[in-house]
Amino acid sequence: MIKGDKKKRALEILNQHDDGRLLTYLNSCVHCGLCAESCIFYLTGKDPRYIPARKVDIVASIYRRYNTLTGKILPGLTGAKDLDEETAAEMVDLLYGSCTMCGRCTMHCSVGIDISSVVRAGRSMLSEMDMVPATLQSTVISAIETGNNMAISKEDLVDTIKWLEEDLQMELGDPNARIPLDEPGSKVIYTLNPREPKFFPLSISAMAKIFYLAGESWTLSTKMYDVTNYAYFSGNDEEAAEIVNRLADEALALGAEKVVLAECGHGSRSFRWEGPNYIQKKYPFEVLTSVELINNYIREGKIKPDKTKNTKKVTLHDPCNLVRGGGILREQREILAESVNDFTEMNPFGNDNYCCGGGGGQLSMSEYNERRMGAGKIKADQIKATAAEVVVTPCHNCVDQLIQINQAYKLNVQIKTMAEIVADAL
Repeated sequence: MIKGDKKKRALEILNQHDDGRLLTYLNSCVHCGLCAESCIFYLTGKDPRYIPARKVDIVASIYRRYNTLTGKILPGLTGAKDLDEETAAEMVDLLYGSCTMCGRCTMHCSVGIDISSVVRAGRSMLSEMDMVPATLQSTVISAIETGNNMAISKEDLVDTIKWLEEDLQMELGDPNARIPLDEPGSKVIYTLNPREPKFFPLSISAMAKIFYLAGESWTLSTKMYDVTNYAYFSGNDEEAAEIVNRLADEALALGAEKVVLAECGHGSRSFRWEGPNYIQKKYPFEVLTSVELINNYIREGKIKPDKTKNTKKVTLHDPCNLVRGGGILREQREILAESVNDFTEMNPFGNDNYCCGGGGGQLSMSEYNERRMGAGKIKADQIKATAAEVVVTPCHNCVDQLIQINQAYKLNVQIKTMAEIVADAL
């Protein structure tokens, strides 16, 4: 049974938005069905439960039950639902288990409902009731307790960086090539997805090579380097603000002029665009993604890729939070135009691109693996249709999901980050 105080806090989520946007969304759905054809979970199984409008409906039904006269008196007449254990369990399955918050349905909504924000509001309600899936919440807890979502110790990080630095020196033939740690006064503080030092160290090497050749003043922090913020997915604003504050404070402590966000869609969105709202203040430093920075280096002539070094056919997967949620669309294409010989777009691409299925915390929620991989068939079909040999994507969540899709659907392609494909051309 849901305790009264938790239920009260959950219901307050529906009334705390001063601008009224959430309430507008909850009262606007006309059930036209256009959102259904936008959703990878609906398209792969045609199960009506997964239509995005159903996700809006379940949150709206609770609003009607407790905030409208007819909902209070005649709930059955308006489809109003009690916020009880049964409804909450349905919310968990719909809002966490069958949604990546990719925003494609929002773009196709005939009346302009931001469906992703409604889903996150519902997740925030579940967070208040301690009903975040344990696998997702454990990722948030690791970040809060250890400073990164994979609980990597400082010693392990430093050891990894040191051997990567030695390899970089050998590759470049320069014993002065470095991967600097905790250096105050550096112009740039760079972040990492913890999966990089744990599983994909070559991504760090690739970006270090780019920084070296660009002559950049940069550093990594051993105290706070994690670009991810899984509290954005869990719906807990307090925990999201804690993670944002730590990175902002570290940038200030080191005196950095710029925070450069590693290739992570939700990490970029949660720090750059959502972060100031979480902590209720502006950043005193510039924030940009590594994709933008690399593109700037190329345009300014600081690095000069040789596209003849990348001869295989390449396609691009656009991360949802970087593109639809962040406006980074042109930059990655300008980079690839200078870095690869043979590039082909997916269909659809850009703002209309299909989600890979790994966002929304899906990769951390093992209980939904089968559903996630089933939804990944759409992305697999997109990749097959391009006949590409290499798939580039500037997001490590997408990298992880695409690696699994590659194996499950036997695509026989390589998956690379943007930094890796550029480094290959240098």
